[in-house]
Formats: sequence, C-alpha cells, structure tokens
Amino acid sequence: MRSHHWISAPRRAERDRLRADLALPPVLAEVSAHQNLRGPYTAVGTMLRQIGPDIIRERPELAHRHRVELQETTPELADLVPAIPSLLEKSGRKPASVTRYPNRLHTLRVTHGLIDFLETYLGELAGGPRTLIVEDVHYADPTDQEFLAVLLRRISPDLLTVVIATGADLPAELPGTRTESLPQALLRYTARTTGTVTDLTSADAWADTERMGCDYVISDGTDDDPALITAYDDLDPVRRAKMHDIRATQLAMAAESEPSLRLGALPYHLERGSNRATAGVEALRFAQTRSKQLGFYRAAVSFGERGLRLVDPKKNQQIWWAFTRDTAVSLASAGRPEEAATLHDIARRTTLDPLVHMKLAYETGMLYARHFAPEKRDPAIARAWINQAIAIAALLEDPEERTFFSVFNRSGLALVATRTGDTDEALRLLNEGMDMLDQDMALDGRSWCRVGLRYNRAQVNTMRGKLDEALADYDTVIDLDEDFSDHYFNRGNILRRMGRTEEALADYERAQRLEAPFPEVHFNIADARLELGDLEGALAEFDRTLVLEPENVDALLNRAGIHADLGDRETALHDVETGLALAPNHARLLSLKGRLLAEQGLIVEALDTLTAAVTSDPKLAEAWGLRGEVEFGRGDLERARADFDQAIGLGDSPEMRFNRGLVHEAAGDFALAAADFEAVLASGADAEADAHYNSCVRAGGLHAERAGV
Repeated sequence: MRSHHWISAPRRAERDRLRADLALPPVLAEVSAHQNLRGPYTAVGTMLRQIGPDIIRERPELAHRHRVELQETTPELADLVPAIPSLLEKSGRKPASVTRYPNRLHTLRVTHGLIDFLETYLGELAGGPRTLIVEDVHYADPTDQEFLAVLLRRISPDLLTVVIATGADLPAELPGTRTESLPQALLRYTARTTGTVTDLTSADAWADTERMGCDYVISDGTDDDPALITAYDDLDPVRRAKMHDIRATQLAMAAESEPSLRLGALPYHLERGSNRATAGVEALRFAQTRSKQLGFYRAAVSFGERGLRLVDPKKNQQIWWAFTRDTAVSLASAGRPEEAATLHDIARRTTLDPLVHMKLAYETGMLYARHFAPEKRDPAIARAWINQAIAIAALLEDPEERTFFSVFNRSGLALVATRTGDTDEALRLLNEGMDMLDQDMALDGRSWCRVGLRYNRAQVNTMRGKLDEALADYDTVIDLDEDFSDHYFNRGNILRRMGRTEEALADYERAQRLEAPFPEVHFNIADARLELGDLEGALAEFDRTLVLEPENVDALLNRAGIHADLGDRETALHDVETGLALAPNHARLLSLKGRLLAEQGLIVEALDTLTAAVTSDPKLAEAWGLRGEVEFGRGDLERARADFDQAIGLGDSPEMRFNRGLVHEAAGDFALAAADFEAVLASGADAEADAHYNSCVRAGGLHAERAGV
C-alpha cells in the first residue's frame, strides 16, 4: 500500500540521498519550504507557480472558485484570476487605515481551498498518481506547516504521494492557537526514513572563504552546508553587508514580477545589508503590514520582532510604534495574548505620547475582553482600560481625531458591556457613536467606521432578540460592503431564527462563494437543508463539514441521525462511536446510540446507554422518551410510564403523548390513555391515535368528549 513519506536527517544532502532510495510516482513538483525564500506559503506558492498557470487557462471556472486562495498565497497568479474587490480598495483608504482583518482561521480556510484545487487538478490528470517533494520543512513558515498537515490528512497517497523532508528532529509545535498539527500529522500519516550526519560535502574544499560566504548569501541563507555557514560567519561585516546589498538589488528587480519575494528573501537581505536601518526597516514594515492584512499573523509577529530589533524608539517613534502595535495585535490574533500584554507594558515604559497610550489602553482592554483564556478574562479590568482610552481621546487636540477615537473606543466599551450581558448599555454606546459621526461631517472619509458600528449593533440586537432591527442593520452593511462573506453568514443566522430558512440558505451559499472553505458555513447549509427535508443535500454538506473539521461532534451527530433515518445503522453507529471517542459524555450521541442498539435488539446495552444519556443531561427529553420506548418494549410498564412522564415534562410532543398513551392503555388505565390520545388528536388528524382513543373509550366505559365517538 502506498503511503506518504517523512525523511528526517541533519543535512539536505543526506535527505536527498535517502529520498533517491524511495520508489515514488512521477514528480509533480519539488519545492523548498524555507521561509527565507518567500515567507508565508513559500512551498505552496512555488508549487502553484509551476502548475497553476496551465490549470487556470484550462479550467477558468476552477480559478474563479479558488480566486481567494490563489491570489493570497501566490500573488504572481493574481493577473490570471478574477480580482477580489475589498472594502479597502473600494473606499480608497490607505493600508494603514484598515480595521477589518481576516479571522484567525483564515489561513486554515485557504489551506482547504488549495487542497480542493489540487485534488480537482490531480483527479483529471492522466498518467496515475504523482509525488510532491517538500524540502526544508523544519524552516517552513506556519502557513506552509498548516497546509502540509492538512494535506497529509486529506489527500490519498494513491492520488498524490507527499514527501516531507526535515532536519533530524520532529518539528516543534507552533506557539499560540493551533489549528492542525504538523508534528502529529507526520507521526500519524507518514512512513519515516531517518538518516545521520555523514561526510557529504557540497562546498568546494579549495574555494576561498569569501567565495563560500557569497554562495551562502546567494542561497538566501538556506544552504545547510556547515562549510558555507562558517565561511559566511567569518566574513568581514562590511563585506558581508555589501554581499547582501548586491543580492537585494537583484531580488528587488525580480520582485517586480514576483512580489512574493517581498515577504521572504528581499527583507532577509535588506535587514542584513548596509542600509538596514532604512531600507531594511522599510522592507520589514511592508512585509508585516501585508502579512497582517492577509491574516498571516504569525508571520506578522516575526516581521515585527525583526523590525523592532532595528528601530530606536527615541529616534523614530512613529515606525517603532507601528511595529509594536501590529506585532501586539498579531500576537493576540495568533492566540498569544500574554506576549501581547508584555509588549504593551514595554511600550508604556518607552513613550509619553498620549495617542500611543490611548491605543495601548484600548488594546489591553481587548485582551481582557476577548483574547485572554476564559479564566483570565475580566470585563471589569477591560472596562477600566477602555475608560482610560476614552478619557485620553476626549483630550486630543485634533477635532476629527477626537471624534473618531471617542467613537471607536466606545465601540470597544460596547463589546465589554455584551460580555456582562448589559446589551442595553452596548446599544446605547453604539447609537451614541453613530450620532457623533453624523454630527461631524469631516469624518465622511471614514464612513467605513459606520459600517463597523452597524455591524456591531446588528450583533447586539441579535443578542437582545431584536431580530428585525438586526436584519435591517445587516441589510445596510451588505449594501455598503457586499463582498464580505461573514455578513451573509451572520444574516443567514438571523433569517434562520426568523423561520425564513430558504432565504437563510441563499445567504449561506453566497457566503460560501465569497470565502475559502470553512466548516461553519457547510454545517449551517446542511442544517438548513435538513430543515427543508433535503436529506441527501444535508448529508453531502455534513460530509463536507467533516472533511474540513473531522472532530466536529455536532456534524457527526447530525450525519449519524440522517444515516439512522435512512436505515443505514452501521454507518450511523460508526459516526456515533467516532463522536463519543471525542466527547464520551455527549448526551445526544449516547441517546442516538441507545436508539440504534435498541433497533438491533440489544436491549440491555441500549438501556445502559440511554441511562448514561439521561445521567449526562437529565433535561434531554428525547433520551427519556427513547428509554421509555425500550422499557415498554420489554414489558416494564411502570418504568416506561415514569420515563415518558419525565420526557413530557421536559418537552411535550404528540409523539411522546402517543407513546405514553400506549403504556397507559397496556396497563388498563384507559382514562389516562384516552387523555393522551385526545391530546395527540388536538394537534392534528391521526388515524392511529383516533383508533386507540375510541378503543380506550369503549374499554373503559368512558364518556366520549369528541364528536363522532
């Protein structure tokens, strides 16, 4: 059986030798993932530059579907795919003024879209399976690590055999919030081949130190030959910087047509060149800004930290603060809020600028409101910091800045209010902010801020159950910003709650088309289709959800329920067991398992499982009802009646009433049975309930309340 491969050895030359011994399908692409080359998506972009243009020309509809993924990972392909208009571009704003950044899971969405793109291409490619070879993975940017982890899980080696080459050790887990783990994927999905240090040498033993140092520079710092590294380290610092200058000049010319170099090799050389304090800082700042805009938050942190090492805050406070703020924001977005807080404290000790202190107060408040782990979040501390930001904003000399930041900071305070359940205060703060903007016509250029306020007000009104008001705000937001998927997703959720399921489904499908794949939208599409009676459509969407998020317990539960309803008990039980392995005390999964076991005649096991379900969630009516059915089936009328009493007390329904009526009838309690059957008939015509009602009336000699009896 074919498998993916992991080659681990200290040196590239040894890894190449080990790979030569593997029996592999024809090579699709051989790439390096070393982040010095292109930064985020170095491996992905190199692969797509090789295979992408042909696919795009042959399958333009495929390029359109994956335009987000292709443009963001491989900007060299941007001219070949439809443009993605953004609120930033439509409003003519400068990059520094953008306030809406991608979800922290955006890169995971991009990864799934890229794999969909690749699977489609490979599925239509003649000649059998291919091989993708990815070198230097131990130096890969987190975006490539995430892509490779998902690729190993999702793609069959019979379609694409993936060969991952790393140093001798298992790559370390990334700090902060983890989506998919490359170390775990390597251990689970690959066959490992290991090597040791050998005497393989790529450097010319007779070459002089300067030549070898130059070769290392030309490799963009990726060559792992110890002789080259030593030669580079031994170079005169001035001469070494000149070598970086020359290489940077070459790369700057190449970057005109290959812009991904601006996130990798170009800043790498400029920060080591003769003008590192000017050109190096500028290159790193560009790379950080671009990475943050695209949601490459770990890369934005790295570029920021590198920039801060080159900047003196006393001599250039503006660029120092730009690096500091974006690094801290990116740390928080990457799930590293403690490090962001430390950076905030350093910044507070460094400057007396009131505007900087105002922004620091706001950002620290956001850490306590949303970014810290739940046990450390504290709305009271968050409020204190944001109050400080509001107080400083009121003292700003520039009237436009004073109004804007007063509104912006109050919007943050509204978020804090929602954390304590005070939605009335949150609504008041947002309405005040909109009034302040309306009164200051100088802020027309920042009308995008109104979009944010309306979006926030829609969320608050949703929390308050004011769905009509929330819907009106979402409609306005979409009119102003029609290309952002989250707006449609959120409006779809409102429409679902209002019972307008078909309209909600249309919004979910629009959200799906505007963004790279994400499991939440597929889950909601599935749920809406299920509500509309489209079992096959719902099943396909739950399948898709679980491709994107295999540990989604709710999707496993719902898919199992559909399989059970379609009579496929074996598949249903497999999903249930998979879900219970992730959440052993999940009451609804236990309830469904009990039902499936009962349908197979495993009564004792079914009763044990249903007892576990009601123990886990005593308010789960369906589990009480199912246990009542099983008890009734084996003739234990008293326990069955007690269970149905519990079920009806928690969630009265015609089905539960009918089943309890059968128990009462079997026990000879005809009056109680007739009352239950009559309740069933009150909800609508039911021939079976009518027959049982009539039988109970006759058997008990009861006075019939219903006409025609």
